[in-house]
Amino acid sequence: MSKNLVIVESPAKSKTLKKFLGHDFEIKASFGHVRELALEKKNAINPEVDFDDQDFIPNYDLIEKNVKHIEAIQKEMKKADVLYLATDPDREGEAISWHIYKILESKKLLKNKTVHRIVFNEITKTAVQEAVNNPRAISIELVNAQQARRVLDYIVGFKLSPLLWKKIKRGLSAGRVQSPAVRLIVEREEEIERFKTQEYWSILACLQKNSSNFKAKLVIYDGTKLEQFS
Repeated sequence: MSKNLVIVESPAKSKTLKKFLGHDFEIKASFGHVRELALEKKNAINPEVDFDDQDFIPNYDLIEKNVKHIEAIQKEMKKADVLYLATDPDREGEAISWHIYKILESKKLLKNKTVHRIVFNEITKTAVQEAVNNPRAISIELVNAQQARRVLDYIVGFKLSPLLWKKIKRGLSAGRVQSPAVRLIVEREEEIERFKTQEYWSILACLQKNSSNFKAKLVIYDGTKLEQFS
């Protein structure tokens, strides 16, 4: 029988999955993300180029604390015939699967090997076996969504956050969410400051017709419809 290697994010899942899948499956954990933008070399990405330019493709480095986990995965992959990427069913999990795939591919460990992406939303025998029986390919759309998020963090946050540390205090984050949110607040405050108060009046009357009382508001005067500041 072929040897199957299953990659999950959390080591806590390994024993349970092993019990569900049997001895022909080896389970290894990535312990989360395995690669990060090449921040130390300051060449993670060049935001000055056109988005269609190949230079805009992010550059990645292995995350140092997870190198040993990648090495363990590589060692097992040498003995396996089939790879199941079973990271979490969200865009982060999809990106982790893609990164692992690219690392193994660069090491030429996937030649003549079958690669599957599997997802399950609960750790039950039925859900896991259903996922194994219905694999799919890696969703590059989800991967690109995660990459876009990370690139925006880099372009916006990594340049703006140090300014916050200098002007306010260290540890503050100015990422892709906080920065536009602050801009919206500032623009609203500026709009409030520019507002000039003007006095206006509404003319109301208590009237009576055939012993019936009612209230009325003056809306036309001398044949002209009244505006707020007429």
